Amino acid sequence: MAVVARNDGQSQRGLLSIGQVLAKLSPDFPDLSPSKLRFLEEQGLVSPSRTESGYRKFSPSDVERLRLILLMQRDQYLPLRVIKNHLESATGGDLSGLPQALGLSTDSALVTPQRFTRSELTKAAGASSNLVQDAVSAGFLPAAESFGQESVDVLSALVELQRSGIEPRHLTTLRTAAEREFALIERALSAVQKKNDVATRARAHSRASELSAHMDVVRAFLLRAVISKNLS
Repeated sequence: MAVVARNDGQSQRGLLSIGQVLAKLSPDFPDLSPSKLRFLEEQGLVSPSRTESGYRKFSPSDVERLRLILLMQRDQYLPLRVIKNHLESATGGDLSGLPQALGLSTDSALVTPQRFTRSELTKAAGASSNLVQDAVSAGFLPAAESFGQESVDVLSALVELQRSGIEPRHLTTLRTAAEREFALIERALSAVQKKNDVATRARAHSRASELSAHMDVVRAFLLRAVISKNLS
């Protein structure tokens, strides 16, 4: 939760408004907007303080963190989830150890996520080999022998669902829904994707991730509403 700043001059000294942050960062990141800053806050990537009136105030460390996030998005094409994991793993909040923003090669340990063999994946998620195979068959895991952390998270969720009798084959409608949602996102990005250069593709990927996260919020609300309506 964001910390509320006092209204005295000393507590406000050195803190920046959204407009001032944009003025600092926009020369390097011209696509940055107030809504993008609010979105990064909603995703837990930055936590500005608030005045008693509710206005966001950003410290110099907040601005440094934002610059690092935006650099990792633009130059390393990392999704926000991966960026957040890197930021949370920074020792003592020291961001200087994150190499992505410093232009290190893609074989850096922080740029290359941890990989799991199939047996390691099964053990990490507490799953059975049958569930892993069912998840692959249903398209929830890649048909591969090497998996990333996201596969561990997905398989762990499938383990919990299976305990309530929900098998991967019961969830194929989710994949269909995801494909339909992507069609909406693709349509929304049609203007952005007219140029086929690296920078444009990076911006499209970043914006698609943002739209996906907003859809997650709406989808979760709708599901909670249905649950409340039918189980209350």
